Amino acid sequence: MYLILLIVGILLFGAGFGSLVYWDKGRRSLVLAIRSLWLHKMRAFLSVLGIIIGTGAVITLMAFGEGSMQEALDAIRKLGATNIIVQSRKPPDNSGASNRSRVAVYGLTQADYDRLAILQEGGTVTRMVPMRIFRQEMMRVERRFTGQAVGTTPAYAEVNELPLAMGRFLRQEDMDKKDPVAVIGSRVAQGLFPFENPLGKTVKIGQDPYVIIGVLKNRMPVGDAGGQTMEDYNSDVYIPLTTCNEHFGSVITNRQAGSFQREQVALSQVTLTVSDIDKVRSTGKWIESILADHLKNDWVVSVPLDKLEAAEAEKRRFLGLLAMIAGISLVVGGIGIMNIMLATVTERTREIGIRRALGAKRRDITMQFLIEAVVQTSLGGLLGTLFGLFFAFIVPPVAQWLWNWHLPAQVTAMPIFLALIVAIVVGVGFGLYPAYRAAMLDPIEALRHE
Repeated sequence: MYLILLIVGILLFGAGFGSLVYWDKGRRSLVLAIRSLWLHKMRAFLSVLGIIIGTGAVITLMAFGEGSMQEALDAIRKLGATNIIVQSRKPPDNSGASNRSRVAVYGLTQADYDRLAILQEGGTVTRMVPMRIFRQEMMRVERRFTGQAVGTTPAYAEVNELPLAMGRFLRQEDMDKKDPVAVIGSRVAQGLFPFENPLGKTVKIGQDPYVIIGVLKNRMPVGDAGGQTMEDYNSDVYIPLTTCNEHFGSVITNRQAGSFQREQVALSQVTLTVSDIDKVRSTGKWIESILADHLKNDWVVSVPLDKLEAAEAEKRRFLGLLAMIAGISLVVGGIGIMNIMLATVTERTREIGIRRALGAKRRDITMQFLIEAVVQTSLGGLLGTLFGLFFAFIVPPVAQWLWNWHLPAQVTAMPIFLALIVAIVVGVGFGLYPAYRAAMLDPIEALRHE
């Protein structure tokens, strides 16, 4: 559709430019069209109001749609196009484990991790990041915050592109020494340290104290490996995996609303980075075959590359739908212009008769009215573009300031170009019939018109 509009726009622009530059009649027709519109300024403005609204709506909606979809795509890209995420998943048959005597055992094991390491030894996988993830209450004096404790390795920050606001992330020496150190998310820092610098301070996670060595910048949540929930990095606290295993043991007790569940999950998630993007899908199939010996359906493999391609396709469909909806206003505006032009033909019937009597040909009359219609829609398109850009740049900061709404907007050249081209096409399409009606008037009958 875009290609067709581009070709039509180039043809129209070329034809119009040639007529104005090389035809003296075209230049005179343009001057007459502007004078005619200036004599009826209010009527001309009302006739192009639909074009102004339609063009502005196209640019504004496309900007908001582009911004929202681009933000979602960026979040998926941060998962890594060459990454494969293997996540433990609680099977349905363990959903009733809610007493002390029963422990739900499921998910990835250390043996699974060792088998997956064969891919790294063969060079297909360049990096593996294991994780243990569970909810924990964090305390700092009288303040409390409930978030996720993540036991992981130093490579986690690089794989997930976690930006630091201050301090540092985990190091290999922290792993080797099993140091009680922690890196906290931005929301954890706000909840536990609202008025002080967290670095060097101690926070209690579970029953053990940890020294804060780093604070992450705020980051937008993204979908997890299963695609059902959101990973909120801002509410996480990161500790060395070796320290996590030593302090929390193999069984984690989750307390909720007066009840508790005991679960034994060796590894909640493993993220693997593949050496070549062309090998991502085949490696994913290989991982599934390695884990196929699990008797329970307690793991899931997610390929962010598939999510990225699906999201990009969805983005194209979404933006196309927005353009179609907003384009309806342009069609409505074109109908308004055609009605005004038909009324103008009736009003200027005697003028048409005089011009025909003085030697004007039918194509001259057609060109005159067609140029008037295109001038109206072009001016309406330009005004609509200005309004659309104004709203696209002004609304997001105002909404953030007044209501704390996050409205990402991204203005690109293509929607502006398309909106202007469609406005010209509408002028030609809906101005053609009134111009034809004017050209087909009988000169003698037109001169008799009062």
